[in-house]
Amino acid sequence: MRNYIQLRRLATQPKLASAKRKWKSVVGLEVHAQIASASKLFSGSGTAFGAPLNTSVAYFDASIPGTLPVLNRKCVESGIKTSLALGCRVNKVSMFDRKHYFYADLPNGYQITQQRAALANDGLMTFPVITPGKKVYYKSVKLLQLQLEQDSGKSLHDEQLKRSLVDLNRAGLPLMELVFAPDLETGEEAASLVKELMLILKRLQTCSCKMEEGALRVDANISIHQEGDPLGVRTEVKNIGSVRSISQAITFEINRQLELVAEGGVITNETRSWDAEHRCTVAMRDKEVLQDYRFMPEPNLPPLHVNLKPGCCSTVDLISVAELSEEIPELPEHTRQRLVEQYKLNAETAIILVNEPVLLEHFLSTIKSLPEVSTKLVTNFLINDLLTYCNKLNLNVEQCAISSNSLSDILKLLQAEEINLQAARQLIQLLLTEPQSVVSELVKQHSLQQISDLTAIEAYCRQAIAQQPKAVQQYHKGKAKALFAIVGEVAKLTQQKANMKIVVECLEKLLKSDQKK
Repeated sequence: MRNYIQLRRLATQPKLASAKRKWKSVVGLEVHAQIASASKLFSGSGTAFGAPLNTSVAYFDASIPGTLPVLNRKCVESGIKTSLALGCRVNKVSMFDRKHYFYADLPNGYQITQQRAALANDGLMTFPVITPGKKVYYKSVKLLQLQLEQDSGKSLHDEQLKRSLVDLNRAGLPLMELVFAPDLETGEEAASLVKELMLILKRLQTCSCKMEEGALRVDANISIHQEGDPLGVRTEVKNIGSVRSISQAITFEINRQLELVAEGGVITNETRSWDAEHRCTVAMRDKEVLQDYRFMPEPNLPPLHVNLKPGCCSTVDLISVAELSEEIPELPEHTRQRLVEQYKLNAETAIILVNEPVLLEHFLSTIKSLPEVSTKLVTNFLINDLLTYCNKLNLNVEQCAISSNSLSDILKLLQAEEINLQAARQLIQLLLTEPQSVVSELVKQHSLQQISDLTAIEAYCRQAIAQQPKAVQQYHKGKAKALFAIVGEVAKLTQQKANMKIVVECLEKLLKSDQKK
């Protein structure tokens, strides 16, 4: 059996040339999204994350005899909004079923879900795929169905005391299960799909999408097959805790399967877990025996009817799909198109801004408050400087405490050439540690003003020329690139504070003057 080090190495090894030619990878996703609701799907108990153990538990959640489920209308409306946003066909009638299996944290011995007739079917998602170093492209994936179901509780295992306890706070939390067709091929496509889905759910306010809190959980089904053959035996990968891990886990599993068949091995139908620490998948259990869930209609919940006809009055208080469709806000792809048309941004820049809602908020706020600042300057600063620096610190841009007002102040100083880009980057670092500071005071406090005085710059340029005789000689011989060495010397002498535009002009003038002599 391969050890962790061998498995991790597979993720970085290039695929065999023969595997690239003969094999295709297939990926399908199942996503469980916790519906943003103050109460659970079938009871009135709360849904707040982090509540003390077993304090958000109604009698029904604990399966006390004689208790009955009461369907949460808000959850149904959220499910319908999500279905409409994803292009689904909302069903006029949907049904609830019991899915039987035994877990200690499932008090009833069954889960209430929608197996026979889901809330919605036949959706389609089209989303941009962002792969580092490659051109962005769009991918479409079918959404087979969206169904409502309740969550189970949580088992807590104490290794020292050798006992397990159960927390039922999560039991009965409202979930939307989204089942996507196996239309994906790579880990990057899967990660991009989840990213787009998260953007949509947040716009709709139907799910917080906080994966660290379990509000969004992703399972990936992965297989490989030779071109022209039926789909291969699939493995299911669970416990994927972030968008980045989705790409890593699926890429690893594809490579593992390719390596296995290349060595003459056989892929088994099993469930595997993603080990984020060692960056590999680990076998959990096999699926050779098909589990019988004994699905049966939920006798305590009648069929769920919704009103599909706009303007249709009914004596029954049905949920109006037409009215809910009018509440759907601008979706991410429409925002991208608007940015391109209204602000003349290129498609890739629009994709990056929309994929990072905080950057988009900063962009729109800055453009509104500083119409004189070019959109190119704003987007370059937000993407190439703010976002890059956050990534360098492994900091989510949503966790960045810098306000839009502070960023606008920096860009205003940049536009007026009172500071240069190097100083602007330093201000980002200072504001991350001192978010309440005023930009103008930081500039004075750390002497970040740009040196634009012609007399001062000329003095620095003459000093740099004297210290770079070799570069000066090369420049006089026609090597224009040698000028950069002298410019770099000026930057060093001025501690990166000189106005480089003026420096270049001054150096060219001085060097041409020296050459004539």
